[in-house]
Amino acid sequence: QVVLVETGGGSVQAGESLRLSCTASGVTGRLDSMGWFRQVPGKEREGVAAMDSGGSRSYAGSLKDRFTISRDTAKNTVDLQMNYLTVDDTAMYYCAAHPSRDAYDSLYYGMDYWGKGTLVTISS
Repeated sequence: QVVLVETGGGSVQAGESLRLSCTASGVTGRLDSMGWFRQVPGKEREGVAAMDSGGSRSYAGSLKDRFTISRDTAKNTVDLQMNYLTVDDTAMYYCAAHPSRDAYDSLYYGMDYWGKGTLVTISS
């Protein structure tokens, strides 16, 4: 019954920024980790960033200098600030959460709950 809803996707030019937001509803227990994944058609889903309730963050190595994840654990929200966007960042971005895994484990071993995605398109 946990529902995640993403907002903030859109179409921008390379070098610009976007901020994605996600809100979880129907949470009766806890969400130790919340984060973001992305997927391009025909390619594997890729973990982008995750943050747990203890404040730890985990990023894909190639993104940590441009993307910043933040979270309000009490409100069950998570944001992703994306700067200096490139064409290679074009993807469907999914919000995700796990009730018990920490940031690293949720990013690399998987989440339990998923949003429907928000599309990010970067043009040159």
